[in-house]
Amino acid sequence: MPTLALGAQIHWEDYGPAASANTGLPVLLLAPGGLRSRIGLWRHTHDGRARDWPDPTVELARDRRVIAVDQRNAGLSVAPVGPHDGWDTFAADHLGVLDALGIDRFHVLGACIGASFALRLVERAPHRVASAVLQQPIGWTPRNAPLRRENFQAWVDSAGGRLAGVPAAHLHALEHNLFGNEDFVFSVSRDFVRGISAPLLVLAGNDIHHPLEVSRELAALAPRAQIIEDWRGEQHRSAYLRGVRGFLASAELPPRGQA
Repeated sequence: MPTLALGAQIHWEDYGPAASANTGLPVLLLAPGGLRSRIGLWRHTHDGRARDWPDPTVELARDRRVIAVDQRNAGLSVAPVGPHDGWDTFAADHLGVLDALGIDRFHVLGACIGASFALRLVERAPHRVASAVLQQPIGWTPRNAPLRRENFQAWVDSAGGRLAGVPAAHLHALEHNLFGNEDFVFSVSRDFVRGISAPLLVLAGNDIHHPLEVSRELAALAPRAQIIEDWRGEQHRSAYLRGVRGFLASAELPPRGQA
């Protein structure tokens, strides 16, 4: 069971061939599930229903190295909770795992809250992130604002003994640091997205937790973004895989005129 001590015990899993000139850059996977984000949620929902998209730990790992993680205090990862924890705390976990594996440049595929984690990585380490796939990104709207509190409490309840002894004030601070601005995708600003130079692929959301309008705004703001709105379900399986694989490969090509 691979774990890494980073002031936390972060669980990760390594799939696929080792990165080489023939396989391209590795992909970091940041799973859906809110703060309960863990590797298994690529395959099924919290209540055990199968996902309506291909499992990237299987499909992308056919020809690339893929690194997947359980977020702190989810799955098999355990961490303290401090009053200053926030998006950068999670980004430090992700970069720490990659550093320990000797991975410098990488792609990131984040789903649900994973898209917000991915965007924070683009902000924090722009020289390392070759591209980002943002799958059904979360984002604030007046309709889903009440659900944010419920989702945070669901994480607290699911963490059980891992949060025993954590002061309530630290949990309130974490919730505020992550979601207190009640705007856009929470982790980065619109102005930042306007200046992203890395390619982005937005796989649009279509429900109250993953608003379509947020996906469309991300794609409209980022200079090198593309969006796919119909990608779920068995009927779109081949197109999903072809789109993601093609996007990752194209992101590794030198800019035009720099062959």
